[in-house]
Amino acid sequence: MSNQELSFTMVGLGRMGANIVRRIATHIDPARPVKINVFDLNPDSVKALAAEGHTGLAALADIARLNSESNPQIVWVMVPAEVTQKTIYAIAEHLAPGSTIIDGGNTFYRDDVANAAWLATKGINFVDVGTSGGVYGLERGYSLMIGGDKKVVDRLNPIFKALAPGFAAAERTPGRTGEPANSELGFYHCGPVGAGHFVKMVHNGIEYGAMAAYAEGLNIFKAAQDGISHPISVGEHNQTQYDLDMREITEVWRRGSVVASWLLDLTATAYQEDPQLDGYEGSVSDSGEGRWTVATAIDAGVPANVLSASLMSRFSSRGNDLYANKVLSAMRKKFGGHTEAKRK
Repeated sequence: MSNQELSFTMVGLGRMGANIVRRIATHIDPARPVKINVFDLNPDSVKALAAEGHTGLAALADIARLNSESNPQIVWVMVPAEVTQKTIYAIAEHLAPGSTIIDGGNTFYRDDVANAAWLATKGINFVDVGTSGGVYGLERGYSLMIGGDKKVVDRLNPIFKALAPGFAAAERTPGRTGEPANSELGFYHCGPVGAGHFVKMVHNGIEYGAMAAYAEGLNIFKAAQDGISHPISVGEHNQTQYDLDMREITEVWRRGSVVASWLLDLTATAYQEDPQLDGYEGSVSDSGEGRWTVATAIDAGVPANVLSASLMSRFSSRGNDLYANKVLSAMRKKFGGHTEAKRK
């Protein structure tokens, strides 16, 4: 493999984009050097990365002067989902054939296929990279799920290897031997265009379900603090009430428990910072991947009960079920004269 310096440009310098640049710069294999250029609509963001030794671009049009027939450009797009396609199209106007655009955001995999087909008419390659790691990626590395042509992806592997957590990030799975696979380093070529974002989409759907399971379990603990009545019980034991400390419970679960995970680590940190979670209102947003996962399950005709329920609970958290609950109260009053339950 040639050790020619790769020409890499990051478009979008938010927390993810800027830290991806920094991770590449500090972890790239010296045998596969990368020249990094940066662009953002906010000139201050460009200046900040330029001060760290990277080349700042004043406009997308500046990408054109970086074109080289012998060293095709690599441009990573890390912008909000609603402007991703527009940005890809704008970048393409300044790229030479043979260049590659990487979409590292959370794009719907079917849109990847359409974007790749359009870019192909201009001779530009397209690679989709599902990127997990969030604001901790700079230190921990990013788990990368990649879609695209194998030859194109192979050329980008030095960049992916620099971004990934590396082999030491997890104990080796029993039964695996020999030279570690790329997946064991933290990046994996899932298949053709769209496959990377497809895998990341389902990953995020699973994330919704896992988060909901923790939240529901901890909510039962909260109920036990207030006292859980057992109306069908008799005698003195008709109520359960425990003074439970969620900070300590999440801590003990982190050590040796079957439910230990990074999500649980972050939950324990949240409780340490705000034991009663008073700084949160409980209105949970969703960024699209959960909806796409559930819709894809419906298209495939496969059950996704937990994932669907976790998505619906996020809608409920925002009060989107209030009117439906009013209808329920109205029906109960009309058919049985029932009064509404009082909100706690």
